[in-house]
Amino acid sequence: MWIPTLVLCVLSATADVPVTPPVPLEAAPPVLPAGVPPPEVPATVLLRVTIDTAGEVSHVEVRQSAGVAFDRAAMDAAVRWRFQPARRGEERIEVRADVPVTFVPPVHGHHLEPVDGEEEAAREPALVDGGGVPTDPDAPPPVAAADAPAFSTTVRGTASAPPPVAVGDLYIPVGQLADVPRHSAADLMLLAPGVMLANHGGEGHAETLFIRGFDAGEGKDVELRLNGVPLNEVSHAHGHGYADTYFIIPELVEALRVTEGPFDPSQGDFGVAGTVEYQLGLERRGLTASVAYGSFASRRLALVWGPPESNSATFVGLLLRQGHGFGPNRAHASAGAMAQVELRLGDETRLRLFGTSYGMRFSSAGVVRETDVVDARLPCASDAESQFFCLYDANQGGAGQRHILSAELSSRLKRGGRFVQQGYVVLRQTRIRDNFTGFLQDTPPGEEAQRGDNTEGYYQGSTVGLRGRYTPGLTLLGHPRPLELGYEARFDDVHTRSRRLRDSGGAPYTTRFDNRVRTTQLAAHASLRAAPLSWLTLRGGVRLDTFLFGVDDENRPAVDRGGTRIPEESLEAYGFFASPRGTAEVRLSPRLSWLTSVGLGARSSDAAALSDAELAPYARVTSAETGLGWRLEGEERPYALEARGAVFATRVSQDFVFDEKAGRNQPIGASQRLGAFVSARGTWRERVDVQASLAWARATLPVPGASAWKVWDGTVMPYIPQLLGRLDASVRGTATVVGEQLGWNVAVGHSAVGPRPLPLDRFSDSVFLFDVATRARWKDFEVGLAVENLLDTRWRETEFNYVSNFRGPDAPASLLATRHFSAGAPRTFTGTFTLYLDLQEDTP
Repeated sequence: MWIPTLVLCVLSATADVPVTPPVPLEAAPPVLPAGVPPPEVPATVLLRVTIDTAGEVSHVEVRQSAGVAFDRAAMDAAVRWRFQPARRGEERIEVRADVPVTFVPPVHGHHLEPVDGEEEAAREPALVDGGGVPTDPDAPPPVAAADAPAFSTTVRGTASAPPPVAVGDLYIPVGQLADVPRHSAADLMLLAPGVMLANHGGEGHAETLFIRGFDAGEGKDVELRLNGVPLNEVSHAHGHGYADTYFIIPELVEALRVTEGPFDPSQGDFGVAGTVEYQLGLERRGLTASVAYGSFASRRLALVWGPPESNSATFVGLLLRQGHGFGPNRAHASAGAMAQVELRLGDETRLRLFGTSYGMRFSSAGVVRETDVVDARLPCASDAESQFFCLYDANQGGAGQRHILSAELSSRLKRGGRFVQQGYVVLRQTRIRDNFTGFLQDTPPGEEAQRGDNTEGYYQGSTVGLRGRYTPGLTLLGHPRPLELGYEARFDDVHTRSRRLRDSGGAPYTTRFDNRVRTTQLAAHASLRAAPLSWLTLRGGVRLDTFLFGVDDENRPAVDRGGTRIPEESLEAYGFFASPRGTAEVRLSPRLSWLTSVGLGARSSDAAALSDAELAPYARVTSAETGLGWRLEGEERPYALEARGAVFATRVSQDFVFDEKAGRNQPIGASQRLGAFVSARGTWRERVDVQASLAWARATLPVPGASAWKVWDGTVMPYIPQLLGRLDASVRGTATVVGEQLGWNVAVGHSAVGPRPLPLDRFSDSVFLFDVATRARWKDFEVGLAVENLLDTRWRETEFNYVSNFRGPDAPASLLATRHFSAGAPRTFTGTFTLYLDLQEDTP
């Protein structure tokens, strides 16, 4: 039970009226975040809590620190405690209490658990006056409770992430690796093995995501979520499943859950290669203001605020970004705000409200022909540097807006059950212009010259949805809460359109498609976990998805074989699929497990490709994976180590590959993949955090008629890198300079990308990039310097091989395919000044 004495003082006392102290009703022990090592010796945090007239903890402050992680865990727990209010006679009154919270080295394993009956010396009463400072010995003593109740929060071990459904199911706390230079929240996905990001459109355009041997485009094969809210956009003009993450403020990302492969029954539409969920939270309390200025006039202002009396689930953030870009036509500007609050509704219920609003605009240089760069034909200075970063069409770029509101209600039920309900609304609009082929695809009337291939994709949509899960408080074969039931309901109403624009003036001259789409998705899943043997755990489940599509095609011909007609047409279609999934975990030792997972997943249809009254087709993915996971933490070690590795095979019934004429990925039929990855992460106290991964994957188009088991045979798919490596490392420390203590930090990020296959048996060059950052902190002030692409490598962020004509509307088109690329950023410097206000002092 709880042991240290609760020592009280009355904020406005009268000596002749008896005071009844508060009585604890709900006082759960703290939980350390995953990855935080346990103490080597008992560590005590002395909290001063204010208990209001409702019995709630209205304010918490640390009077004696045991380190940032322990202080934060104790404060997060304290704001959830509930009491029967203190009384002066019959009147409820507000009081303060000093509460010691003790963390001790683990004895019972790797999980945090309260230790019943663990004895600890009770503290002598430390009376406090109304101002929250020690009482003047000459002043009249305040009234304190004579028989204050005693309770304690003795805690062991460290928290652990939810049990994985596969070796490739990773819960990744950002933690100290936030020190590594990152351009946006999208770069946090590089913490997962086998992930590469590329961007041909500019800062503000969604990243092209390569993962697990898939060219997932801007989201067609990866399900992306933010605190449970889906980000993939159905039937987007730039590609089905388009998902932009630029609006996410990196400082507010607490962790990512990356599930590579369709192995969790809760994974939904677009989860072909896997699912990435951003989980938000702000550990640091108080106001943090950061201003950055860097190369190419890049400017960044970030303000994040965590109310001191609340936990990490309550925060407000603002982010402003602007810059000229690293070459012509690469300017960008964006502004976004995010806010979340967690409220208590009764003893067992929490309500979490979240909202974000974001707007951006960017210019894009697009792609250039390799031969034109070598021959200095581009409209820039003739030196190699200027040619490399030059462009053809200045009418490329985009703009967009996004607004999200979400409410999540979480309730603890009797017998340990749990019920979570979430509702959300998403409003967004994007307009993207790009030109991949120059003057090649137009068929002008009469003898007119070609008008250009610049393509404008426009998308406006709204989404409303509900999702929930229910975990009964059952026990099966000794495992608590083995069953989970979930549902999802989502409705999208969107307008998606694509037009060709004139090279001169940018006016539209033809419409490629113009659709108003309404999509209703209903889904349910069930999962069950059982341990028939002490060394064997089985997990399995099934997901059911249904889709109803309604499409108004507003780009039909005005004349057909039957004569004139209205240039509009409506159609409806329906789709249904079931996806079973299962995992077997064999515990080879207390720290080493062997997991084997199999699963079916699916990708819904792009509504623009449907026919009336048809059973909507969908892409079916079959995936299997087997590998090992090992973890060493807890006990008396100041460090934690984790490693995992697996081999996998995947087959997809309908895949996509980039088509330069459409400017987006287009269907090519079935594909298959064989791959493997290894990853490891090590932490030491709050000083060192290192993570490394290496992944290999071979994606092919199967030989017609070949066995489905021959996943290594066939034509290699273009653009997908076969070998990827990534290293992230951060080291923190302190030093004394001129009698003052300074905190310092050095962080390094390294990406290695092997040759990417291109069409017609070509390959791209390998890419090796290094990013470094360093910071120094004195009291509440911090300065930092980040250098991205430290070696100033000239690298090609995206590479293609196809036919184009950028020489002009009257120039004859070449039928010879050549290499095209979009230039990657050169070396860039960014200086940062950060100010911490209303913040308890911590160790940088």
